[in-house]
Amino acid sequence: MSRISSVLTTVVATTACVCASASPAAATGPVVSRGVTIPAFYTPPAELPPGNGELIRHEPLRLGLSLPGLGGRRLPGTATRLMYTSTDSNGEPVAVTGAYIEPSARWKGAGPRPLAVVGSGTMGQGDQCAPSLALERPLTLTGRTVSFGYETLAVYRLLATGAAVVVTDYIGLGATDRLHTYVNRVDEGHAMLDAARAARAARSVPGASVTAASRVGMYGYSQGGGASAAAAELQRTYAPDVPLVGTYSGAPPADLTEVTKGIDGSALAGALGWSINGFAQAAPVLRDVVEANLNDAGRKALKDISTTCVGDAILGYGFTRSSKWTKSGKSVGEIIAGEPAAQAVLDDQRLGRLRPTGPVRVVTGVQDDIVPHAQARQLAVDWCEKGADVTYKAVRLPNLGDKLLTNHLVPLLTDQGDAVAWLADRLAGKAARSDCGTLPAQR
Repeated sequence: MSRISSVLTTVVATTACVCASASPAAATGPVVSRGVTIPAFYTPPAELPPGNGELIRHEPLRLGLSLPGLGGRRLPGTATRLMYTSTDSNGEPVAVTGAYIEPSARWKGAGPRPLAVVGSGTMGQGDQCAPSLALERPLTLTGRTVSFGYETLAVYRLLATGAAVVVTDYIGLGATDRLHTYVNRVDEGHAMLDAARAARAARSVPGASVTAASRVGMYGYSQGGGASAAAAELQRTYAPDVPLVGTYSGAPPADLTEVTKGIDGSALAGALGWSINGFAQAAPVLRDVVEANLNDAGRKALKDISTTCVGDAILGYGFTRSSKWTKSGKSVGEIIAGEPAAQAVLDDQRLGRLRPTGPVRVVTGVQDDIVPHAQARQLAVDWCEKGADVTYKAVRLPNLGDKLLTNHLVPLLTDQGDAVAWLADRLAGKAARSDCGTLPAQR
């Protein structure tokens, strides 16, 4: 078995462009991504309703993993596929897809049933990788794409607490009118906050028991950790109507300059391509710099990567160094660092410059070399300095293999129970304990 195939096996086991051209045109027929036909539901209408968090459409969603329950209700709950409105980082209206799950479990805490908003970890950039589709098809395995719904475990654990869950697909993942803007903090933060609005708006989701008075929590690891952190930072100005009471941010990519160094040449090197593709779509200045420096191999790789899921990226681009994609032989990170306007695009993505709303829990593995530990810990430090209520945990494990993803993924599983319990306490109205006083001594 090749080294890359071994890594893919490990991922599944442990987790149970430039699209230098314009963004994709509006679909006029069925959209097919790497052999997978995307349901027509995911094609946005030509005109969107005004406002953010407005429900555009919905339909029943069959959960791929469920069991019969008492009274005809299935476990862990009843799911609804959603499309709702949001605003992208350029201030333009956009349609976002996702899923709401009404739990079978009873809420035993005070107040109405709360809502947990889940931002998935990295799934890919092809529309077939959308988290809502992964809830329906936990494993997509064809000759051209591999996608695994590894966030299902976290979603189901949250449902078991009695909280309702809404999962966002983020901007452009699933929805077929544009490319997914991977790790764009504004796009992701807005998508999470507007998912909460869509789920809570006058019970606009059929069968939903959450109300405008329901407490809201944000949950995410890796890409999702950055998204939940961004949502906590943006809530005060973008969505003050969302009663955010707690945010779990695991392994957050808070400083993309440092994260770029971590993923370049790693098993998840394809994620660098997703980042370039997404920012090239949203930020013309970065697109121009990348286009000027890519060689033919780079252009071909980024175009192909724009339709891949995690499995495809590992199998096709694992351990690739971005220096193979450039005319000069410099890494993409080096090229961007030498262009102030392009570097400013990444600098603008930095998390930790705004005080988050409500208590936050930051978790990072000390051996994480994909989303480096030091920059994630720095986010906790930055938030503490701004007066935030921060619970911090450094997951201490042995080195499980350089650049193999294991140092990044295993803390997700070892801490997940504590993460869900912490968020459930916040949703129940319990106070959090801040670690800011002892954080300087924690490494």
